[in-house]
Amino acid sequence: MASLNFNSGDYVRLRLAKKETEGVVLESADSLILLLKLKSGYNVGIAKENILAGRVLKKFKEEKKVVQDFVESEDGKKKNIGLVVTGGTIASKLDPRTGGVAPLTDVSEFRKFYPELFEIVNVKKIEVPFMLASESMTSEHWIEIAKACEKMLNDKDISGAIVTHGTDFLHYTSAALSFFLKNLNKPVVLTYSQRSIDRASSDANLNLQCAARMAISDCAEVMLVGHASTNDDFCYAMPGTKVRKLHSSKRDAFKVVNASPIAKVFPDKIEFLGQHRPRNKDKVELDVSFNDKVALVKFYPGQDSAILDFYALKYKGLVIEAAGLGHLPVSEAEHNWIPKLKKHIRDGLVVCAASQTIFGRLDGYVYSNGRELMDAGVIFLEDMLAETALVKLGFVLGHHGWKGKAKEKMLENFSGELNDRLGV
Repeated sequence: MASLNFNSGDYVRLRLAKKETEGVVLESADSLILLLKLKSGYNVGIAKENILAGRVLKKFKEEKKVVQDFVESEDGKKKNIGLVVTGGTIASKLDPRTGGVAPLTDVSEFRKFYPELFEIVNVKKIEVPFMLASESMTSEHWIEIAKACEKMLNDKDISGAIVTHGTDFLHYTSAALSFFLKNLNKPVVLTYSQRSIDRASSDANLNLQCAARMAISDCAEVMLVGHASTNDDFCYAMPGTKVRKLHSSKRDAFKVVNASPIAKVFPDKIEFLGQHRPRNKDKVELDVSFNDKVALVKFYPGQDSAILDFYALKYKGLVIEAAGLGHLPVSEAEHNWIPKLKKHIRDGLVVCAASQTIFGRLDGYVYSNGRELMDAGVIFLEDMLAETALVKLGFVLGHHGWKGKAKEKMLENFSGELNDRLGV
């Protein structure tokens, strides 16, 4: 075994029995294993006894943090945007000592890692309300993002806002912003990356370039922009209330559900695919009334309706992911849900049904099952996504002036969450 005088973060070349390999040395919990990050971005563990020789090609040096303001282009041709940084892979950089990531919030670092963004726009303003993984967010974080966006949208010098965000629960945030920002006048673009910037397969750069292109477009919508396919060719701009993460790791993880993309977006051009709200001179109003006492429940075969008793104790509203066209066990079933539903709805619990098939529309009139549920007071949410429905229900119940109007408001199309043109 060769004598290895390496430190974590060093870029090294190793000679093994049959080949040579290069990479960054990472911290290892096992003293007998050298952990290496390869050029591909993947990590590999190599038994030290199998290393015949090795040398350092580049010593690790701690970067000094440089804080600087963004500088606008001298030609004055680039439009200004605002950037809201909230965390996630897209706002992370590799820590070469651990192989993990560290937050990327400094202005100069953003320019360093994403120079192509600054070739399209000037980043006039940057806000970092918090740095969190999306699974750690609550409605309070959605409200903070909405407040940051509202300030930017009502700034006459800013053409649009980009929000960088973690992927896992991004579609909840896009739905929330769609309801919270009224009289939208400029684009609000949420974007992400599935793979970190240190990997050759990272989707971050294209997503940000396309997000910048949409942020200065004529499209005054809340939208999510990300890879349209696994290739690095173009992105889709997707409506904020009709999009869902449908793959755990692919670059084109987000897809439009029960609707169509707003546009195909390239780094240098936009091809609109349908109608959109145009840029205008309205003043954006913030409406962040929200009631957190809502829950999303997925029905499964054999589920006991007593679960409704539990939720009725602490919650004001439920979205139930029902089967098919909106089915739950009713009068002919051994575990009939109708009595519990009637009791709790009568006592004030708002119960909505969304489809667990994701695609398609609910219809309570096709079978007697659906008619029984509707007669019991269950609100059928047509083609609305369950996640969007949960956010909308919290929004509706947060407005005390809408008391007694839950069904009316849940079926009112606020932000494109309902698609009347979609057939069953």
